[in-house]
Amino acid sequence: MSLSCESWSNKIDWDRFCSLDVNLAAHLLWNRLITYFKVTPWYQIVKDYLFLILCYKIVSDLIFNVKCYGPMGYVKRLVHLWIKKTINWLLKSPLLREKVEKQVNDALVSIENDLIKTDPRLPDYVSLPEKGVSQDMVLEQLDQLQTALPHTKWEDGKVSGAVYHGGSKLINLQSQAFEKYCVANQLHPDVFPAVRKMESEVVSMILKMFNAPEGACGTTTSGGTESLLLASLSAKMYGLRHKGIKNPEMIAPITAHAGFDKASYYFGIKMHHVPLNPITFKVDLKRVEKFINKNTVMLCGSVPNFPHGIDDDIVGLGKIAQKHNIPLHVDCCLGSFVVAFAEKAGFTDMPVFDFRVPGVTSISCDTHKYGFAPKGSSVLMYRNEVLRSEQYYINPDWVGGLYGSSTLAGSRPGALVVGCWATMINIGEDGYMKSCRDLINAARKLKNFIETHLSPTLRIIGDPKFSVVAFTSDVIDVYELSDRLAKNGWHLSTLQKPAALHLAVTRLSIDAIDELCELLSRSVNDLLKDPNARPSSTGTSAVYGVAGSVKTTGVADRLIVGFLDSLYKLKPRPNKN
Repeated sequence: MSLSCESWSNKIDWDRFCSLDVNLAAHLLWNRLITYFKVTPWYQIVKDYLFLILCYKIVSDLIFNVKCYGPMGYVKRLVHLWIKKTINWLLKSPLLREKVEKQVNDALVSIENDLIKTDPRLPDYVSLPEKGVSQDMVLEQLDQLQTALPHTKWEDGKVSGAVYHGGSKLINLQSQAFEKYCVANQLHPDVFPAVRKMESEVVSMILKMFNAPEGACGTTTSGGTESLLLASLSAKMYGLRHKGIKNPEMIAPITAHAGFDKASYYFGIKMHHVPLNPITFKVDLKRVEKFINKNTVMLCGSVPNFPHGIDDDIVGLGKIAQKHNIPLHVDCCLGSFVVAFAEKAGFTDMPVFDFRVPGVTSISCDTHKYGFAPKGSSVLMYRNEVLRSEQYYINPDWVGGLYGSSTLAGSRPGALVVGCWATMINIGEDGYMKSCRDLINAARKLKNFIETHLSPTLRIIGDPKFSVVAFTSDVIDVYELSDRLAKNGWHLSTLQKPAALHLAVTRLSIDAIDELCELLSRSVNDLLKDPNARPSSTGTSAVYGVAGSVKTTGVADRLIVGFLDSLYKLKPRPNKN
């Protein structure tokens, strides 16, 4: 498309034009503009306008990306994107499609055989039984299921995170609390006033743990992911209603929990991932500021983050948030009661990260992790009620009556918040401080052992201060190390970019740290003795080899879909080989 104003534009003597003073130049341009509108047809004006808008968008996007990633960084991103799209196209082409389909199917068969377990001694219920099974028989079958299909022995503390066990006495208390309130529904506080009272007290106790100011508030949620979803939704709606932002964007470190990306996907919020400082592994504050624009509705930080257990610089993020008047969410879901009590427990190297930091507008804390509450329990806190109200769904026009919901779910199991309340008042501040002290000391014991005995083969990522320790290696294949640890009963979390492993220490792990240190030392030495050992053809090494390779773009996605599909299958697919 060419501008119709080119004809008169070319007639301008630019040397003479540039020598004129500003007022005269502006006057000449104005006259030319008036002439353009007088002699140009309206449809051509519309075409020219659309062309200029397109040019503006292209140029502004280019400037923004170059500012954020740097000239070479942006070129690398474009090249990487082009390579991924090209390889993805090749994998779907007739040339490679059949081979790829066979490999994907083989991988899915392996996944399903690993996940879908059954036993011929167990009855299968693919439809309702014609006559109900007696309660005694149901309980007997539950015992049979636990025996025939045993779970990983998390009781030995050899699992990273996953099970935050507070002890058999606490489970007994929670079971009794659940029984007393098993039919309670948080959607109906008028019917269950005691549940409403306990929920409000849980929120109040958590707010005080995180040094909330007067006027702060919060809600309970079903877990950390829902807390992050609602914090993002609140920021989006606040930006829309108070700032007129219709194309919301959020900024998060690359180590932020995937729940933020889920919120971006669900709520149409454009996500900007910010790289880390290569030395501290905290989010790079200078890069954060470069990503900020008129559409930014929220900044994010973690204390600590899930992958590496590193705390982002919340004080620095708070200053940026205040400077640009943008909400800042601090994700303390994983750290929960450990980060809340670390300072009181006597650790002097703790960062300030809670509501004491100006600029922090919301914080999430999982009570079902180091708070040891029943699974399905988290709290989302806000600095004020205005921010909280932005997560509400309100419908005054529904024919079923006036409808309002504070969280994503409508009906919510009141028994879970009752179990949370019972757990918190049972353990108390002294119990949580002791737990915090034991967990951090155990994590630091593992960290010190790796730094003292296994460095430089293994390298601790950053300077973790809490209950998560992550390590990587430039010498051995850490995914192969993971598989060897798994064969000895230890299941550490696998990370990527860089390839790494981490242990989220739980109360059950505390007494097993010495065993892990010994096993790590033995496994690392074995790998060093045989540096040419081929990685496992199955397991962590194989799966992450696929996921981390640009050559298998799109394949990893299909494996994840297959994994999720297998959760609802009765039998694995047959192996055609």
